[in-house]
Amino acid sequence: MSMHVSGACSSVFGYRRVNTIRAVASEDFATVKAREEKVKLGASDLKVTRVGIGAWSWGDNTYWNNFEWDDRKMKAAKSAFDTSIDNGITLFDTAEVYGSSFSLGAVNSETLLGRFIKERKEKDPEVEVAVATKFAALPWRLGRQSVLTALKDSLSRLGLSSVDLYQLHWPGVWGNEGYIDGLGDAVEQGLVKAVGVSNYSEKRLRDAYEKLKKRGIPLASNQVNYSLIYRAPEENGVKATCDELGITLIAYSPIAQGALTGKYTSENTPTGPRGRIYTPEFLRKLQPLLNRIKEIGEGYNKTPTQVVLNWLIAQENVVPIPGAKNAEQAAEFAGALGWRLTDEQVNELRSLASEIKPVIGFPVEKL
Repeated sequence: MSMHVSGACSSVFGYRRVNTIRAVASEDFATVKAREEKVKLGASDLKVTRVGIGAWSWGDNTYWNNFEWDDRKMKAAKSAFDTSIDNGITLFDTAEVYGSSFSLGAVNSETLLGRFIKERKEKDPEVEVAVATKFAALPWRLGRQSVLTALKDSLSRLGLSSVDLYQLHWPGVWGNEGYIDGLGDAVEQGLVKAVGVSNYSEKRLRDAYEKLKKRGIPLASNQVNYSLIYRAPEENGVKATCDELGITLIAYSPIAQGALTGKYTSENTPTGPRGRIYTPEFLRKLQPLLNRIKEIGEGYNKTPTQVVLNWLIAQENVVPIPGAKNAEQAAEFAGALGWRLTDEQVNELRSLASEIKPVIGFPVEKL
């Protein structure tokens, strides 16, 4: 039985089909998968890519970039931003204190991210970027209004009317009740789509969750140090609490600031402050784990970096945000998407990593 399709319908369907094929052909598989795999951040309505990009190093000249920031590094950061978007990663995490050191030549990370977004939108007005930034719980900041004031300053630097996720960067010594109230106010005033915390212990996490819940506002995320060799969130109840309450765990330093990439050895240690954390002795003990990560990666045609990021994704309810300094790193991070380690491999890597004494974390995690 034959069917007749009108010329008009044929041309319309043919046009759609040809253009769909062209669209898919213009993007590689990893890009398509990255766009497909957006997940809700906690119980909020915000959807983000399974991997984000951390902008801690952008503009910084104290911890990163060998204590200097110049035009060449800025262009590399801009390439990292564009390459991330080209590969389907659209979540970017920054903070008001990133790049805001008193050192001469530092550039605020929020300012750079805002500039990159503006330049990208001038070329591609339809591009979607999810921006996450953070409030610094400085000792002189008291009460809920301090959160709103800081947020408006961040929005000014970013050149935006609202951000997707606003987080308390760390718990303050005092003023935390007011800070949580401030997050709620920010949501109700339409300045943010979702709110979260960072470096919060299990108790503080539960308290923040309950306080926001009374206002009908979900606590979307808790951003903490989490990697294959820093699994404190698994051991101190934070990961289990996030899972129980439906809070997304955002993992910063997911590749252990480069230590898990295989780039460094006992003879070639990281520069700057990282060298005091990832010492020659530590890197020697890390080598057997790195060797196994490399072996597993070869089976998937993946790099060690992609393997350790995939290990975090496999934990479920976890969004890693590795820092990208350049286009090459950004493209590599996208390769962590679209495939999955087996349960056996996930457990094997955890078992091997458990034999290594973890590095020191951020002290405020225990407050």
